[in-house]
Amino acid sequence: MNEQRTNTGLPSILKKLGAMTAIRDTYLVEQSLLRTLGPLLGVLVLSFYRIDDNGRIIRAVHHSRKMVLGDDGAKHVVDNIEEVTNNQEVSDDTRNLFHSVRLLRKSCSRRVENNLLICYPVYGNKELLGYFVFERDREVTHVEDAMTQGVLEVFTNYFNLLDASQRDQLTGLLNRYSLEANLDRLWSLLSARLHDSKNVKNTKRSAEPESFWLAVLDIDHFKKINDSYGHMMGDEVLIMITRLLQESFRQSDLLYRYGGEEFVAIIAASTLESATQAFERARTNIAEFQFPQVGYITISGGFCAADPTILPQEIVNRADCTLYAAKEAGRNRIYFYDTLIEAGVLKEVASGSIDLF
Repeated sequence: MNEQRTNTGLPSILKKLGAMTAIRDTYLVEQSLLRTLGPLLGVLVLSFYRIDDNGRIIRAVHHSRKMVLGDDGAKHVVDNIEEVTNNQEVSDDTRNLFHSVRLLRKSCSRRVENNLLICYPVYGNKELLGYFVFERDREVTHVEDAMTQGVLEVFTNYFNLLDASQRDQLTGLLNRYSLEANLDRLWSLLSARLHDSKNVKNTKRSAEPESFWLAVLDIDHFKKINDSYGHMMGDEVLIMITRLLQESFRQSDLLYRYGGEEFVAIIAASTLESATQAFERARTNIAEFQFPQVGYITISGGFCAADPTILPQEIVNRADCTLYAAKEAGRNRIYFYDTLIEAGVLKEVASGSIDLF
């Protein structure tokens, strides 16, 4: 009987898979995965946890559906997606279940009161990317398991193709196209957080105090490196600087190759001091590294707060102007936009454009 019900829903599942593979945003594909598997498994709440190379959770997407009574007296399905990009905590039962899945490399379940907590591993290029988790009152049938495994395989194959199209071929970093897509998404999250904070009536400190900061970083005198040592050596320098930047920031931070020798970093930090330390750590790690044949190389940068009340492209422009000021001041330094505004080095024009004195 269960098998017959599942097969009758096959056209609907195929339609959902078609919709999922029409999406060009990796984050929206993750959401589509949950929307596809929820009805298949008959659950209203399910989650996807993305992990880094060390197995730490860097992002969680929670999908829930519930029936509500509308003003017209009819019942309506309310679909909700919640994404948590930092400070993600899970219960001990869930963490232990993750450990079992990682060791056995297959789906596992754990009894939690009257229900079963069920987890599937999600792989990409034979590497564990994350966990698909849901809870219900019974085990998964053989047919449901086969359908779930099939959907997850389609998801991982398509996700890998989509992710590759949004990465720079030389460095493996996210590219400029991905930056533009992620900026809109990030600004939506920041705007929602700002709206929620204004609606909070108490004055207790938020459980998620971190803010986002955007920096534009540029390799100093990179053209001279290409002219003196050739473009192959220039490519090697780009790759090595990429690795040094990745080591300097956290796995949950975002790093993009913005142009030839330019990078954009978007990090989470609770204070200006913490953000400054993170960017200075990246600058210092590069300045102290001796590159083969080339010797010592430095970077310059400019950064500013990711203010959701200001258009994202304007934030990038502000960071870029701050970078230019750092170059003018002698290179091998990273400046904060607001500091230069207060010092009169940069002038913010009413139209939003920036003039450098």
